[in-house]
Amino acid sequence: MSGGVYGGDEVGALVFDIGSYSVRAGYAGEDCPKADFPTVIGVTLDREDGSTPMETDGDKGKQSGTTYYIDTNQLRVPRENMEVMSPLKNGMKLMFEHYNIPAFFLCKTAVLSSFANGRSTGLVLDSGATHTTAIPVHDGYVLQQGIVKSPLAGDFMSMQCRELFQELNVEIVPPYMIATKDGVREGAPASWKKKEKLPQVTRSWHNYMCNTVIQDFQASVLQVSDSPYDEQVAAQMPTVHYELPNGYNCDFGAERLKIPEGLFDPSNAKGLSGNTMLGVGHVVTTSVGMCDIDIRPGLYGSVVVTGGNTLIQGFTDRLNRELSQKTPPSMRLKLIANNTTVERRFSAWIGGSILASLGTFQQMWISKQEYEEGGKQCVDRKCP
Repeated sequence: MSGGVYGGDEVGALVFDIGSYSVRAGYAGEDCPKADFPTVIGVTLDREDGSTPMETDGDKGKQSGTTYYIDTNQLRVPRENMEVMSPLKNGMKLMFEHYNIPAFFLCKTAVLSSFANGRSTGLVLDSGATHTTAIPVHDGYVLQQGIVKSPLAGDFMSMQCRELFQELNVEIVPPYMIATKDGVREGAPASWKKKEKLPQVTRSWHNYMCNTVIQDFQASVLQVSDSPYDEQVAAQMPTVHYELPNGYNCDFGAERLKIPEGLFDPSNAKGLSGNTMLGVGHVVTTSVGMCDIDIRPGLYGSVVVTGGNTLIQGFTDRLNRELSQKTPPSMRLKLIANNTTVERRFSAWIGGSILASLGTFQQMWISKQEYEEGGKQCVDRKCP
């Protein structure tokens, strides 16, 4: 990596997109990140047998082991002389003082998602693990007063899937525990054998592996209905056969439509009746309504859909249908949703990769010297 020359095209950059579920990291100028790993803080545990496993759950303050944060090993770059583009404002001290980087820049993920889709103005709908968020962007700036969040997102659907398996009395067994399994009839209890001499793993690792099973079920089975959920219509929809790692298999029908329906109509979700949470369509229209009336046509005309949770089958079709009914007749609605998984999941990272590879970007860096002279105030000045 070249460092110290600002104003030319020679400075290479690392781009980090730190989400609530995973961190995307890679080189500016490339079309996808090199690394995609869980957003966790690892703490080593000292066990009586002398082993030191790493735990990510629980109270970090009560654990005395070494704490590990994001490292650059997966990127194959030295810590000296590297430029970093990151959304972590509090990470400036870590970047400059611990990693000893020569330059740093921050940019809001919604702006980068718009940029990745060729827009400087638009409404970014980002549905990830913990939240579904509508963020209005105008001329490259986020309009803070128009940001609307809803907790109905990927984790919410994972919870609904777990409840479904509990009702079916089905245990979620991750593949690492299974030695052999026997074929069973549809809906019959699973028949499998646990591995002998299974290594002792931490609770967080086991939970993570169980979550991957749930997420595969979500991606393979769930589908958003074209119109508001109706039991009679759902009963006539084709079923999807799915087999869990332990051999349990079943045809899923109405359930695969009812679980994601909670994203659009919270009153239909189990345990959410009577609450005031907003569905996805209302999140968008509420956000636009909180912005100046003069820029609303530009927001409706560029609704950028991003985030891993939006990859559920039928999500964009249902959103388009709902927004078409709610958009004022005088405004034209255009939904921008990439068809590829990579571009939808990594749009903010891709926007950062494009931005950091431009020649004009080289004047935007916050240098280590500027940080030492101005402190965190230089972030507010140079990173809107």
